[in-house]
Amino acid sequence: MTSTLRPASTTEAVKRPGRWLALSVLVLAVLLVAVDATVLGLATPFISEDLNPSGTQLLWIGDVYSFVIAGLLVTMGSLGDRVGRKRVLLVGATAFGAISVLNAYATTPEMMIAARALLGVAGATLMPATLALIRNLFHDPRERSLAIGIWGATASAGTAVGPIVGGFLLEHFWWGSVFLINLPVMIVLVLVGIRTLPESRNPRPGPWDPASVLLSLVGMIAVVYAVKEAASHGPGWEALAVGALGAAALYGFVRRQLTLPTPLLDMRLFARRGFSGAVLADLLTVLGMSGLVFFLSQYLQLVQGRRPFEAGLAELPAAVGAVAAGLVAGQVARRHSVRAVVSGGLAAVGLALGALAFIDQSTGYPILGAALLIVGVGAGFSFTVTADVILGSVPKDQAGAASAVSETAYELGAALGIALLGSIVTGIYKGFPAPAGTPAEAHESLGGAVESATHLPATTAEPLLDAARESFVDGLAFASAAGATVLLAAAAAAWFMLKNQTLEPTD
Repeated sequence: MTSTLRPASTTEAVKRPGRWLALSVLVLAVLLVAVDATVLGLATPFISEDLNPSGTQLLWIGDVYSFVIAGLLVTMGSLGDRVGRKRVLLVGATAFGAISVLNAYATTPEMMIAARALLGVAGATLMPATLALIRNLFHDPRERSLAIGIWGATASAGTAVGPIVGGFLLEHFWWGSVFLINLPVMIVLVLVGIRTLPESRNPRPGPWDPASVLLSLVGMIAVVYAVKEAASHGPGWEALAVGALGAAALYGFVRRQLTLPTPLLDMRLFARRGFSGAVLADLLTVLGMSGLVFFLSQYLQLVQGRRPFEAGLAELPAAVGAVAAGLVAGQVARRHSVRAVVSGGLAAVGLALGALAFIDQSTGYPILGAALLIVGVGAGFSFTVTADVILGSVPKDQAGAASAVSETAYELGAALGIALLGSIVTGIYKGFPAPAGTPAEAHESLGGAVESATHLPATTAEPLLDAARESFVDGLAFASAAGATVLLAAAAAAWFMLKNQTLEPTD
């Protein structure tokens, strides 16, 4: 095992005998996070029926994980650089599995929101550590591109495995079972990771700065919360005050990093156009796609009447496309150009989302499946190449911090996307014309309408469901159009910001 104080030479690192087995452990961590994110969307109708959350609580259940993880990723990435990425990864994976049990047995909306927040704390340790360890395991550019492709492909595979396995569990067990599937993955990860993963850290990490940690956490969470509140209830005084607090905290964080001799996050990374362009592309991509991802399972089940397992299979083309594209993305980017692959991938996703803006209650699966396949291929090309650009642009002792920035962009985009696009869907949905005698909770969410209809006479229930489903689809179509606009703008930004950007040569 390589000493953490004396990095191995490039030749030694490339010939490390256990590096591919170690990679298999790292992708298990990615699988853990991806499966958890996807099964939540599939289980949402069941959670709504059992816990009866309000529309706002339902959004919090969906996005509080991203809020917390976005606030802590930079901190956890820097912590891994300092105390050891392997140690942080294994501790985080153990906590992730344990807290998944708390999610499974939540009995109230408030308990579910708290459990998701705690899961975000554990999840923040996983993604930066996996990418940083890949940077330290694979020094050969071609091998590293392939490893990143496998890493990204596994995340995409998790988006397919999660709904399929989750759908099977939801048809045979209670909704909490979908969170318990994290446990066997976590156990394998920890037991194998202890023996196969090399420890790595920054040999000169400098002192830990608690003030920077606090400013980062407060700033990220406050800004995202303010955006969510403004999108849901308008720009009231509370949203403005919290937003101002978050902006001030982030400004203080940046100023502090520029003055510290060993900052929590080296802000000079953003002076590199390729690094900044890749981070911005990731953020906008996830922002534009997240509304579709969060509400698609509800559309397939509650609007088109598919069983959970069938809904999971219906989302498979996106994962298949992402896996296939991720495995060849590095090779294609070297043959053509980074900006062509990233911009082309984002434009393809934007056009596919634009097509989904025309869906209705009876849209056939060939159209849905084709659009999802294009979304997967475009995202697979873009995310894989941007991850390679980000990792290749920093020294390996800063890999944790750089990976954390990449993952922060991803999670911040998810949180903002669910807040903004999710609020569009919810806002349009709430205005549907309901028959007399409709309970108020039917206007909170489509799941609430379906549950309410079971307690109403058929003469009221059928018009209620027809109106609710039509309004939900209108909101989803509008959110897809907004997402398409964001993705096409991201494609244009990437074309200019990634100009002359190349991946490391393989010779």
